Parts: sequence; C-alpha cells; structure tokens
Amino acid sequence: MANHKSSLKRIRQAEKRRIENRYWAKTARNAVRNVRKMTDKAEAEAAYNKVSALLQRLGRKNIISKNKAANLCSGLQKHINKLGA
Repeated sequence: MANHKSSLKRIRQAEKRRIENRYWAKTARNAVRNVRKMTDKAEAEAAYNKVSALLQRLGRKNIISKNKAANLCSGLQKHINKLGA
C-alpha cells in the first residue's frame, strides 16, 4: 500500500474515474444496441442524434477511442439508411 499522501489521493481518483468510465462505456453500448434494434426510421434517426452526440463526447474524453466512436456512428448511420430502403 502506498505511503505518500499524493499517491493515496491518486489511487482514490483513479478508482473514481474507473467506475465512472465503466458506467459511461456500458451506457453507450446499451444505447447503440437499442438503436440497432429499431425498425422505424424516424424513431431511429431521433435516437441516433442523441447516441451520436454521446459517442462523440466519450471519444473526446478518451473513455472510448475517437476511432471507435466514429466507427460506431458510421455503422449506426448505415443501419438507419437501410431502414429507408
């Protein structure tokens, strides 16, 4: 166990961030899953706007990588485009 005050604080901060990052990553996965299940194009587009914003924000904060956020958004958009055809 660490003895320095600063390292004890760093451990507390890291644990808090880890829990928060897990929450947001899981929330994003569930949101993506829900959009993929949708069959109504209008409903899917409305949900996509919110999910896309969430994914891009998580990418900026490095909770998920920027490329993963972009790939998920792209895949969701392809799914929505297929709904119209």
